[in-house]
Amino acid sequence: MPDAAAPTELEALFTTLDHAQREGVRDMDPETFRRAGHAVVDVMADYLAGIERYPVLPRVAPGELRARFPAAPPEGPEPLGAILADYRALVEPNVTHWQHPAFFAFFASTASGPGILGEMLMATLVANAMLWRSSPVATELEEVTVGWLREGLGLPPAYDGLFTDTASTSSLIALAAARQAATGDAATTGLADARPLRVYASAEAHSSIEKACMTLGIGRAGLHRVPVDADYRMDVAALETAIAGDRAAGWHPCAIVATLGTTGSTSVDPVAAIADVAEREGLWLHVDAAYAGVVALIPERRAAFAGWERADSIVVNPHKWLFTPLDCSLLLSRRMDVLRVAFSLVPEYLRTLDQARPVHDYNEYQPQLGRRFRALKIWFIVRYFGLEGLRRRIESHIEMAERLATWVDDEPDAELLAPVPFSTVCFRWRPRRFRGQEEEAEIGSALDALNAQLLERLNATGEAFLSHTRLGGRFTIRLALGNLRTEPRHVERAWALVREIGAELDRTMKSESGDREEAGHGGDTDGRGDLGG
Repeated sequence: MPDAAAPTELEALFTTLDHAQREGVRDMDPETFRRAGHAVVDVMADYLAGIERYPVLPRVAPGELRARFPAAPPEGPEPLGAILADYRALVEPNVTHWQHPAFFAFFASTASGPGILGEMLMATLVANAMLWRSSPVATELEEVTVGWLREGLGLPPAYDGLFTDTASTSSLIALAAARQAATGDAATTGLADARPLRVYASAEAHSSIEKACMTLGIGRAGLHRVPVDADYRMDVAALETAIAGDRAAGWHPCAIVATLGTTGSTSVDPVAAIADVAEREGLWLHVDAAYAGVVALIPERRAAFAGWERADSIVVNPHKWLFTPLDCSLLLSRRMDVLRVAFSLVPEYLRTLDQARPVHDYNEYQPQLGRRFRALKIWFIVRYFGLEGLRRRIESHIEMAERLATWVDDEPDAELLAPVPFSTVCFRWRPRRFRGQEEEAEIGSALDALNAQLLERLNATGEAFLSHTRLGGRFTIRLALGNLRTEPRHVERAWALVREIGAELDRTMKSESGDREEAGHGGDTDGRGDLGG
């Protein structure tokens, strides 16, 4: 952990309670807020400027941090300076630093400068975008920015949409609409007397689809996981077979979920062929492009998205790769009327009696009533960077990933485990002496153990943070690019760590195997390579 920083302006200025804390019954006064706000922004800017002084993962154990906070709430007010000092000592050093340029785990979620500014103003306005009346500009700016993104992604004007919190919610809303379309009126009558519904998604689809089925009464049993091909894409022939078999068995097929950029491998389902099946079978087609959808902002890279313009609904997450602070997910649909029927419920206290023309009351398209003014930060980001600037940054991440993929290919002791269509590289350390023997159970198990240790040791350095998955049953290391602050040097250092630690673990593996042989405990002596336990 870095040395404790010098007291900030806020800590120095606010060492005692202000008037509002001592005897007031209202808020902090605006001038006090102004001074405090300036000092807090300095802390925010200092954090972003010096983030590399922190290890990406804080070096703490579960439960350790909770013990540092008082168990009971303070009975009286405390000076702002003391609160900020505790923030800098207890909070800032102990987050997992998603803003760190060497954060390569999961999918990146970078809060850009303009996005943070927009978020600050969102909090200031408290604009609840549930009804047009409750915040006219929040509603209409959402209409504008949804249209901007839809156009930027190259989708036709038939699509409209809204912002939600996450892709989990967006996909749940889409599948609720699919349920409504399949049953006629599940929102009113429920599913008790209906045939069991079936949703189809690939074996690589995100767990949020399964959770949506659990939530909507379709159940985990109602999700049919369709096999994938060698590149982890949905097998369309297997999909057709599954639908036919389910119909014969009494299921009611409801929806297909195609993924453009799966979480494990970032594989691309063949959406055009899947759309053919959906149209032929009369099923709702939902496209999960939460991670990779923003790549469609680059016209030259839209080939991977061919067919998504035929989907009934699409989700793209600006808070993944469009540099938007959590949370912000974009749900688009060309059947917004069905979404509205699936969720619309207008009690008397929400009716607007003097409203002559139709408006978007966005709460009618989602489970929640209250809604954040997410359009404001999107408006800031798109205007600050421009579509051209966003494309340039996304392209740079793809290029860094492509460069890393060539390094993996050129390394005799490593191998790619999936194609690299976007900005995520899936690989493992595979010593060259095991080449051609990877499918043998004992060797496969040893490689899994080696790569799990490699990942653990690399992350423990604090210099980078990578995550893992399993592809084809194999332990797979993932390095996902998408952080706005990442430079080529950060990728180079992460790869250097992989090579250093991988080579060291391999030497240890050979040494341990040799020691067992000398001790007469057996080992591999038939030329297949040395195995470590």
